[in-house]
Amino acid sequence: MTRSISGNIPKLYLIKIAKWFMLTMPIIVLFYQENGLSMQDVLTLKGIYSVAVVALEIPSGYIADVWGRKKSLILGSILGCLGFVVYSFSSEFSGFLLAELILGIGSSFISGSDSAMLYDSLLKMDREKEYLKQESRVMSVGNFAEALAGIAGGSLALISLRTPFIFQSFIAFIAIPASILLVDPNQNSIKIKVGFKHILSIVKFSLWDNAKLRWNIVLSSVIGSATLTLAWFIQPYLRDLELEVSTIGIIWTLLNLTVGFVALSAHRVEGYLGKTGTSVFIVIGISAGFILTGWFNSLIGIGVLFFFYFVRGIATPVLKNYINQITASEMRATVLSVRNFIIRICFAIIGPFLGWYTDHYTLASALILAGIIFFILGGISVFFMTKVEK
Repeated sequence: MTRSISGNIPKLYLIKIAKWFMLTMPIIVLFYQENGLSMQDVLTLKGIYSVAVVALEIPSGYIADVWGRKKSLILGSILGCLGFVVYSFSSEFSGFLLAELILGIGSSFISGSDSAMLYDSLLKMDREKEYLKQESRVMSVGNFAEALAGIAGGSLALISLRTPFIFQSFIAFIAIPASILLVDPNQNSIKIKVGFKHILSIVKFSLWDNAKLRWNIVLSSVIGSATLTLAWFIQPYLRDLELEVSTIGIIWTLLNLTVGFVALSAHRVEGYLGKTGTSVFIVIGISAGFILTGWFNSLIGIGVLFFFYFVRGIATPVLKNYINQITASEMRATVLSVRNFIIRICFAIIGPFLGWYTDHYTLASALILAGIIFFILGGISVFFMTKVEK
């Protein structure tokens, strides 16, 4: 049994690769603009995607806890493939909206379930102390995949900006057999299915009853929302610098390689700085990344982007590990989904606003404003998290 459960780890790598080998990411904003969308349209579309994720984020996490993480991952993988098939045949806002809704629902069933599956697999093998290292490796694999996809996507875009979406459908399909072959480490445990009231009780426990868990979730969510927000500004930022599509793809590749390599050492950085020191470094680093990128609206800004992605490589696995360490297995996927829920809510509010601000003012000023917003939110989160843990 232990041997079969250990096989979950490489399968989770495959799921991560299928999810993160995004041929479309280096050119997706350019693809939208080619089809007549403004920056406000783009970030509104992504905001709607976030709402779709939000609508099922916590229920899907709960379903994963009571129905099984494996089944949740299978469903999410199928929808992830279907969404890109729809994208391949769409050329206007309504078609993109349908694709985003399908992808959003699919993402909600994978989100939280993959990390919960990893942690519980290690727990079953008495190796839970390896979680941060393994989560960092899984994240690195994902970022290496996204980095390679940057080169491949940029090359395919030379044929047409639609070509990467067609190939993406086949990449997304890889997650389906990988998820089917997973072994649920909690398959013999008793699952009490008490419905919506139980979901609310877990949410209440996470965000109200347990202050320590609450502020860890809030900090992780604020930083997650910040990294998601900047990702959608990179392409128009680099285009404003009059860089070619192929060059943008290369930079995108190098940024994700940076995250991948840094994530491998995230546990060492956290061990050296400690929890409070690491959290403060992350908030300052992420906020400064926004502000300095906007301030240096030139090639210097590209260097700042690399610093931002360096901090991101530390932030994601470390902050997720903080949550896992204080969460019981029977509610782990639901709690991680609460985190993702807050990330998407924040982005659904902040993203379209910053898109509107960019269209009416400047991209540089929007980035500086975003940095200030995330510094305030992150600073408040660290203050209270530190306070409740003393």
